[in-house]
Amino acid sequence: MKRPPTDRVRALACAMKRRILLGALASLPMIRLAHGAIAHRLTILHMNDFHSRHEPVDARALTCKPGARPDCLGGVARLASALLAERAAAEAAGRAVLLVDAGDQFQGSLYYTAWHGEVELAVMHALGTEAMAVGNHEFDNGPETLAAFVRQARFPVLSANTDTTREPRLSGLLRPSVMLEKAGLKIGLAGVTTPQTATTSSPGPNIAFTDPATALATQAALLRQQGAGLVIALSHLGADVDQALAGHVAGIDVFVGGHSHTLLSDSEPGASGPAHAVYTGPAGSAVVVQAACFGRYFGRLDLDIGDDGAILAYGGDTRHVGLDLAEHPGVAAIVAGYAGQLEAIRRKVVGHADQAFDIATCRIGECALGSYVAEAMLASVKGADIAIANGGGLRTGLPAGNLTLGDVLSMLPFGNAVASLKLHGRDVAAALSHGVSRAGGGGFPQVAGLRLTWRPLAPAAERLGRVEVQGTDGRFRPLDPDRIYSVVTNNFMRAGGDGYEVFRDKALDPYDTGPGLDEIVAAAIGQTAPFFPRTDGRIAAE
Repeated sequence: MKRPPTDRVRALACAMKRRILLGALASLPMIRLAHGAIAHRLTILHMNDFHSRHEPVDARALTCKPGARPDCLGGVARLASALLAERAAAEAAGRAVLLVDAGDQFQGSLYYTAWHGEVELAVMHALGTEAMAVGNHEFDNGPETLAAFVRQARFPVLSANTDTTREPRLSGLLRPSVMLEKAGLKIGLAGVTTPQTATTSSPGPNIAFTDPATALATQAALLRQQGAGLVIALSHLGADVDQALAGHVAGIDVFVGGHSHTLLSDSEPGASGPAHAVYTGPAGSAVVVQAACFGRYFGRLDLDIGDDGAILAYGGDTRHVGLDLAEHPGVAAIVAGYAGQLEAIRRKVVGHADQAFDIATCRIGECALGSYVAEAMLASVKGADIAIANGGGLRTGLPAGNLTLGDVLSMLPFGNAVASLKLHGRDVAAALSHGVSRAGGGGFPQVAGLRLTWRPLAPAAERLGRVEVQGTDGRFRPLDPDRIYSVVTNNFMRAGGDGYEVFRDKALDPYDTGPGLDEIVAAAIGQTAPFFPRTDGRIAAE
């Protein structure tokens, strides 16, 4: 991309953001950046952060049931129909089409829990996916699970900043970049993965994550040397990072993003920004796109490209996948084949709730489900003093009505086990201080057996206030820095996950192979009639 947008173009982009999408994405006008002869017309269809949501889900990521909420969207069979229709419309308009994925296909439903990527791969092959970036959740079950997925994939799986040279199970499987050709246009694609994967997932000790900007610049230069007329970053870094890098990494024309679940659209309610804004910096300009998450949306980016590689105009939008769309029969059959095998698990009732409970606040404060999970963890280890869970370990809420084992497994899909350890009080405080410093992220703590105060607006290292531990007599007393406490967490956090390195480095007498977290929570729900978790001020803002 050679020329920055003019003020008139920015004004037009803002106007388009207010436009209501009335027809196919192809009907939207192109925004012209520069004049010149068009040598190539390309349509990029893109998705990200699917998280194994093969069935429709609502805005809280709860699987939609009969009498679904009005915000129920998605379902991969409907997504397939939408992508097929957009491909046909683009090709009818003389455009070449490229379908890409910006990562995090793994994790989030029973389909992944049971088959560890097999279902996702079958669907991606049916959709015609042509390249995919590695997301952090692709490492949730370790390098071997990702390796099995990559070996069977009929498309390149990309991450330029993931160093697997010391991990024999993955070495040589992930590619930093790839060159594809569409109607005479050479298209370079480079993938990048958030470096936070080292602590937010389970890549193991042999994999390192390098600086994404450096890795992208290196791959872009190589792809340009090989004749790429367009270079796309498949970025699992988050929209804010993509926007910061756009225009600052030489040679990148487009960031197709994921990780932050950001809805960028000119037409959808609640969008965080325009469908494809142009960002200009010292190294040039780039378009940034992202299509939220869970298969509820997909994106279309149309590019008119000059013979010198300059992007002359762009168009399209991100749109929702509504339940009014017909299901693609082939993809519906794939999902149905697996779903039939899950029905016995899904139908086992473990309890009943009179109302639904969501996870909206679990990463920024005390939440009812987080407290309940922590209490179940605490009760599962005899003599334990406190329990600390990560808010990001809860992936969905729980619906009203009968609660099944399937609901619990969807809420706690990682297959984590209960882990126990002993810690000095000063190390407990260090863990909690780290947790509240991660407000908004998956590491925010949900606790049992203690209460704490915190200062949300203070610098990260100064947020933790008072910490009090509940004794066997029910009274709360200040945390003693020299006392050794019995702590319960999950094996992911015990290994340093979500940045809880103190659990890994300071643990006394650790034991990581307790019962499954989903098992103890399902059992606890079964002993509660009706199920009604509560918040009780155990995490309070000062």
